[in-house]
Formats: sequence, structure tokens, C-alpha cells
Amino acid sequence: MKKVIVLLSLLLLVILASGFSENKNNSNSTVKFTSSLATVLTEEESFSVNYNIPFTGKSYNGFKNAIAFKESRGRYHVINSLGYLGKYQFGKATLNRLKIYDTNLFLNTPQLQEDAFLALCSINKWILRKDIQRSVGKNINGVKITESGILAAAHLGGAGNVKKYLRSFGDESFKDAYGSSVQHYIKLFSGYDTSFIEANRKPTVRS
Repeated sequence: MKKVIVLLSLLLLVILASGFSENKNNSNSTVKFTSSLATVLTEEESFSVNYNIPFTGKSYNGFKNAIAFKESRGRYHVINSLGYLGKYQFGKATLNRLKIYDTNLFLNTPQLQEDAFLALCSINKWILRKDIQRSVGKNINGVKITESGILAAAHLGGAGNVKKYLRSFGDESFKDAYGSSVQHYIKLFSGYDTSFIEANRKPTVRS
């Protein structure tokens, strides 16, 4: 009997050492086994892994990094097939609204892109301030509404389309040319701390 137990123990160690991996899901965490070392992921980290977005925390920096990775894989010099520009994929009309007219300067100035992203978030937070107050904490189509999700969705589809989604209780959901929807962004970027962003109707961006 002792020999059997020893053999079974050795077999188990061999299986773990050979790279056996298992995902065990529950409401709080995911456990991954790799080469016999277990890593416990939080629910937020697990969600990021599932959607291939690096998890860098729930602060404002984590929020903007997650959006940047989704939009451009975090690259400042990217122009996509529809002409959207930079790390956060700005349209020219949005840049003009921020009084940024030189697209070459924009593409080659990382700090200007970071400032533009914060400014747009500030504008969207001001436009959607009443909707944020009314909607945060509710569930729409099974998705919990958070401020960061709302702001991310506004970056995707504009504040007006987010208003339509929230005020129709999910019946009107905008999709961009690549098929990403307001509802998907609200879910994907849920729960970040965006209190750093101040609602501002006319923020200043220095170019």
C-alpha cells in the first residue's frame, strides 16, 4: 500500500512538472497551474487575460493603458485603415475640437496624445455628468454600469451614442466600423478609478 501511495505521488508530481494547466473559475478568482507553480488571479486580472488586455491596475493609468492597448496596442505612430490616429485612435474632427490641427505633430508628440486623451475624457465626463449620476450602479443587459465604462464607451462612439444607450436602457447600442459596441466597451472597461478625471466643458491642450 505504501508503495502504491508513493508511486501515485510521483506520478502527480510528473504531471504538474510537465506543464499541466487548469483554469478553475469562480466568482472571485482564477487559478492557473503552470510547471507546478500556482498563480491566483483576481476577477479583474482574469477578465483582462480573457480579452488579451494587459492588467496594470485600476487607477487612471490602468484605465488609459487598457484603452490604448485595445485601440492601437499602445503605439503612438499608428494610423488605422479609417484614418484614426495615434495611441488612442483620434479622428481628425475630434482633434480639431481640441484645437489640434497638425496631425504630423500629433503623431510624433506622445505627451500631446496623452494630454488629448485626458482632455477628451474631461469633455465626455462633463457632457455625461447627469447620465453618470443616474446610471452608475445599475445593470443594463446584464452589464454593471460604471463611470469608467461610460467614459470608455464615449471614447469609442461619442458621448451622444452613450446617452442613447443609457437612456434607452440598452435598446440603442452604437457599433463602430470594426463592430465594437458601446455595450462591449462599458463591460470591458468597467470598474477603473476615473475620479482623477475632472469634468470640464473646455479643457486646454497645449500643442
